[in-house]
Amino acid sequence: MTIARSPRLITLILMTAATTLSVNMFLPSLPAIAEAFDISYGTVTLSIGGYLAMTAVLALIIGPLSDRIGRRPTAIFAVTGFLLASLGCVLAQNWAMFLACRLAQGVMVSGYILASAIVRDTRDQTESASLLGYIAGSMAIAPLLGPMLGGLLQDMFGWRANFMLYAVLAALLLIAIVLDLSETRKLSGTARPGPGPLLRAPQFWAYALTVALSTCAFYAFLAGVPIVAAQTYGLSGTTLGIGLGSITAGFMVGSFAGARLGPRFGPDRIMLVGRMISITGLGAGLIATMTLPATPLALFGFTIFIGIGNGFTTPTANAGAMSVDPSLAGSASGFTGALTVGLGAVATTSMGVIMTAAPTPETLLKALLAIKLASLVSAWIAWRGKAV
Repeated sequence: MTIARSPRLITLILMTAATTLSVNMFLPSLPAIAEAFDISYGTVTLSIGGYLAMTAVLALIIGPLSDRIGRRPTAIFAVTGFLLASLGCVLAQNWAMFLACRLAQGVMVSGYILASAIVRDTRDQTESASLLGYIAGSMAIAPLLGPMLGGLLQDMFGWRANFMLYAVLAALLLIAIVLDLSETRKLSGTARPGPGPLLRAPQFWAYALTVALSTCAFYAFLAGVPIVAAQTYGLSGTTLGIGLGSITAGFMVGSFAGARLGPRFGPDRIMLVGRMISITGLGAGLIATMTLPATPLALFGFTIFIGIGNGFTTPTANAGAMSVDPSLAGSASGFTGALTVGLGAVATTSMGVIMTAAPTPETLLKALLAIKLASLVSAWIAWRGKAV
């Protein structure tokens, strides 16, 4: 059922992909930035950690704001802010100014939040879950190509070129939004309720936790696998990169498959199937690493199921969270995004501690399996809440 005119699919994909590119495209330039501002590498990583913390805060603001004033003005304001912040990074002459502008770039988290809310504004839950799956699968190429493009720009033109490209991409996205994005959130003259009813709904939290915990396993994998790759398998950086990319490839497969099957079987069933795929794959991987010779295939051949399962689950669970109260779809998307980033930070920190104490494939897989089991519980609660 179509509720309002939706922008073109490419506009929604670009809004979502911009959120990912804003995080990872400049990563190959971190050493050069540290050298340019005469700071330590540990200090320059604040441009990542601080940025993620800022996106968590901004997600809590942008979602409810878009429910109040509409998707279109919020998108225009946010992308304009990202454009100006990117230019500020290009022109920065000291670390303090650069970091301030880099943190201001966090407003680009709006791309994912607003694209998700716009999809829910214009479609029912089943159609939303399917379209979000296609969008997720299409934009998954961004984390694969982003760092490669950033490294190329770094080698050819220096670190500021990354932020100049951010500014150019923001300008193009702004044009696309102005021309293609009409208001999808129906506004009225009466005061709208705040997000309180949504935050008091157990089913919303079940869906939101399913999204967050599913993504946490990915964050935990990124934090834990490098030390396993080095100490257990002695992998080169290139080989490790291929292994890291396997989850993203699995996510693309799962997203497209879930989008295709969702209308036939229903989004909540697809959500649960995704949890079972991940758990089954990780469980088989744990048995394999405990009984077979230690090879990278025994690890990466099974952790790819994290990506496949997430491709099934995250679009459907996200659509479910926004369907608890469709009038607060922006708030639901924002709060879910903030919860995901916050738990992701906890997961990466905790995994660092765990893997330092026992840097083995078995430890990694056990930790990942525990997170996936928790996500299955939350998905089951969300499904039961819908059934009741």
